Amino acid sequence: MKRTLVRFRNSTFRKFIRKHQKYVPILFFIGGFIFDTLTLGRIDRTYDLVVLCLHMTCLTITMYLYNLADDGKWKNTILERYQEFFPLAIQFFFGGLSSAYVIYFSRSVSLSKTVSFFIILVVLLLANEFLKRRISNKYLQFSVYFFLNFTFFTFMVPVFIRDMGTTIFLFSGLVSFGSTLLLVMLIYFSSPSTRAEIHLAKLMGILLSIFAFINIFYFFKLIPPVPLALDESIVAHNVSIEDNDYVVSFEKNESYMFWRDHKLKFHFTPYEKVYIFSSIFAPTDFKKSISHRWKWYNAITDEWEVVEDIGFEITGGRSGGFRGYTYKNNVKQGHWEVDVITEEELVLGVIDFEIVTGASMNDIKVAVKRF
Repeated sequence: MKRTLVRFRNSTFRKFIRKHQKYVPILFFIGGFIFDTLTLGRIDRTYDLVVLCLHMTCLTITMYLYNLADDGKWKNTILERYQEFFPLAIQFFFGGLSSAYVIYFSRSVSLSKTVSFFIILVVLLLANEFLKRRISNKYLQFSVYFFLNFTFFTFMVPVFIRDMGTTIFLFSGLVSFGSTLLLVMLIYFSSPSTRAEIHLAKLMGILLSIFAFINIFYFFKLIPPVPLALDESIVAHNVSIEDNDYVVSFEKNESYMFWRDHKLKFHFTPYEKVYIFSSIFAPTDFKKSISHRWKWYNAITDEWEVVEDIGFEITGGRSGGFRGYTYKNNVKQGHWEVDVITEEELVLGVIDFEIVTGASMNDIKVAVKRF
């Protein structure tokens, strides 16, 4: 045992960590982000579920071990050798979970509606580099843990239940709060140093504030409705079905505007239909009512007017997303938006465009894409 301990203390990895301790945190941060970027894809895939659950489980265990280390709980045990790596492990799992959420949320985020919550996740991901210096601050440590834990359950519960909605979101929040409270109490009553460092009422106040903050974001529709994600959204001149493919004809955008397929200006000809095509990812066996909310901007009143909600059911499981479309043939000139929303009116995405007249179909360059 002593020889093993000596070999570990003199190992190349340990020497590297100590020599470059100033840069090691960012290496762990980058490592966690790259790992998730290269490996994660579908929230309902077994591999993704296992990785996220392992991240959350390992983070919980490591936080328990780290917070009891100051009390000498692991003295003369095998864990004593690895105590100095506990903060790095916590940072790795913080980075891994937050980067995973950024990856999943980036698929479904609507920049005009839910970007604020997405920005919080990105800031948390980037700020993770600096947590190494403040990871000993238990208020910060438990706050970040609860935020990530809350987000974890809002992903996991709908996937396993195969449904989503306000009741499920509230249930996910309560499970998250309960599990975080359990960890806090376990550490608090097991660690004299933790009891001396934190005021329990203050920590509960912080956690309840985060709980209220996330719920406010939800009820103001500022959180993307994960695990659903809007994969494709196009304003089109025609949509047809051929050999189980959706054939979409639309005015293609300039190549440098890679984030949007269609042009913002839709050249409308008399008696033509305006189509909105969308492809929505949903987990396997997941069923949900979705609507296209057509809105027209009234320049006189300076307000958006809801023209019509056209709904349809989606069924999850297809890698390319559940495809569907709606259309209108009585449209006015001007600016339009079509919100892709759930029955709880959570926004999956927004398709914005401007209808202009005066062009013939011969003047319009139409591209065709199959989905």
